[in-house]
Amino acid sequence: MVSSLRFDRVEYRLEKTGRRLISDCSFTVQPGELVVILGSSGSGKTTLLKLVNRLYEASSGAIYLADADIRQLSLPTLRRQIGYVIQQGGLFPHLTVASNIAIVPRLLKWNKPKIQGRVEELLDLVGLPPRDYRDRYPAQLSGGQQQRVGLARALAANPQVMLMDEPFGALDALTRTSLQTEILRLQQQLQKTILFVSHDVEEALRLADRILILDRGEIIQFDTPLAILQRPASGFVAQLLGAEDIFRQLSLLRVEQVMAPLTSVELQAQIPQIPIATDLRTALAMLLQTEARQLQVVDQQAAIGVVSLETIFNLVKKRTPLLQGSVDLSGTS
Repeated sequence: MVSSLRFDRVEYRLEKTGRRLISDCSFTVQPGELVVILGSSGSGKTTLLKLVNRLYEASSGAIYLADADIRQLSLPTLRRQIGYVIQQGGLFPHLTVASNIAIVPRLLKWNKPKIQGRVEELLDLVGLPPRDYRDRYPAQLSGGQQQRVGLARALAANPQVMLMDEPFGALDALTRTSLQTEILRLQQQLQKTILFVSHDVEEALRLADRILILDRGEIIQFDTPLAILQRPASGFVAQLLGAEDIFRQLSLLRVEQVMAPLTSVELQAQIPQIPIATDLRTALAMLLQTEARQLQVVDQQAAIGVVSLETIFNLVKKRTPLLQGSVDLSGTS
């Protein structure tokens, strides 16, 4: 079962100094939603995560997992319902891949066949063939492979909620992009409730159903990526996200939203093809690289429409409703 996560006027202050790190935070992450927390250094992103699994205890307010106040749950009960992924995987170096993944199932006293089956299932799920990887040690893995194992370990007990604290921050750009694609694939399949801390705006825009922007412990804005880019709540938000960057806005629109119907002439023409779910920034790059005037939009190998260079240029030039935000393209309410 996947649960919602709700903050109700949560504050966190340091005991010794009384300094407030989180101020009056109220928001809800819906079941199966991926929310990225974005903010500058010291804004309280990681602190917010640590309040969920009670590594820090809220000074006031309440946090609810489904309808249960997390303070009413024992720490073991709470943390068994939460998967936690940190930078570089946080793997135990003296344990094999299989043993790292099996830590929580062993604490839950699963029998050996069940543990072995779950380990192999999860290794397959994150793209690491069990035969090749289960007996390796973390030092024998690349950074990306370690992060995949860390993700598998967090999923081991099928948690309701996933907390991910800049999990790809220490990886090179190519590996980071690959793992972002993997997260999108897994989320489509598993539909977990996820709080994901990031300092990377492009990552947030690509992954998030909604983005929560923090500044000095306060929520400045909580909305879909496109809505925030189009209607930033403050100068700080606009600067943080680069809201004036039209290419970022194009990256949040799909070709299917602007494609024209396919004529018989275009159906027969030998023009480059592009998948229906491709974003307009990628489509524009492809048009410029191929020097084509149009791209044929395909869905499961069937041509269904065309998107042209002229359409994209007009969209940008005229700032049509698609880019002004008067049309809801977010898929969430």
